[in-house]
Amino acid sequence: MPIFDMPLEKMLVYEGSNPKPQDHEAYWERALKEMHALGTDCDLAPADFKAPGVSCFDLRFQGVGGATVYAKLLMPEGKENCPALLRFHGYTGNSGDWMNYLAYAQAGFVVAALDCRGQGGKSEDVGGVFGNTMYGQIIRGLHDEDEDKLLMRAIFLDTAQLARIVMALPQVDEARVGASGGSQGGGLTLACASLEPRIRRLAPVYPFLTDYKRVWDMDLAVGAYKELRDYFRLFDPRHKREKEIYAKLGYIDVQHLAHRIKGETLMLTGLMDTVCPPSTQFAAYNKIRAKKAHELWPDFGHENLPGAEDMIWDFMKPLLG
Repeated sequence: MPIFDMPLEKMLVYEGSNPKPQDHEAYWERALKEMHALGTDCDLAPADFKAPGVSCFDLRFQGVGGATVYAKLLMPEGKENCPALLRFHGYTGNSGDWMNYLAYAQAGFVVAALDCRGQGGKSEDVGGVFGNTMYGQIIRGLHDEDEDKLLMRAIFLDTAQLARIVMALPQVDEARVGASGGSQGGGLTLACASLEPRIRRLAPVYPFLTDYKRVWDMDLAVGAYKELRDYFRLFDPRHKREKEIYAKLGYIDVQHLAHRIKGETLMLTGLMDTVCPPSTQFAAYNKIRAKKAHELWPDFGHENLPGAEDMIWDFMKPLLG
């Protein structure tokens, strides 16, 4: 196998490069307190999409900062005490088609699929403009003195708030909730399970949003991570604030949240991934203290991993009871 990243034996023990802010734990405890104060209220409206045996709803809730956040919700008809599955999408995308979730719903899962703020879906970014603000979301708020203004902080909290809302639904068994997604969705899966530790099973696929400094050091601040390079070129072209910038990015680096995860974890990684380098994914995986497994595709990158969806189904199936 060709190697562009560090050797596998080093990745197995790699602990990450991006610094962790000294007040990281206090930062997220304060953020969770803000989110918990919003409760678990939501608005449900019947969706236009119809399917036999499944009720489909447009779910909306108020997230931190007053944003209206949207998710698709599918519920098996006539069933109670159901397991649930949360799904998170890739960067700048959206929750996609209802059909993507129908198999899980018809098998007995309540399914909720989030639209991230300001990206390609129906959730609101309250930054002062109408419509999407889908690019540059990693660096949104990085120039502000208040680290609470980081947009990814709000998106991380949205994932955990959605989890709490779904767990509070009368049809859902809060002890049988899973989460999954790829790329940004993989990073958000880790963030969600870190901030809502009742998540029982999580399956992140080549997670984004982890170990930003390592991405930079590998000269891979392109594609999904291109905004890191853009930020330096525009706002710190001589890198005089580099340490400060990476320290602030540390608040929204999922590797520093991963130790909070309580649920059983299945991570899926292509070892030729030049979008989210494998070492950055291992930085998060190696910090997970819960039961875990890491499945590897040696010849694959940031693309469809053959058999991955079937593997995730088998991993989530025990939640059916």
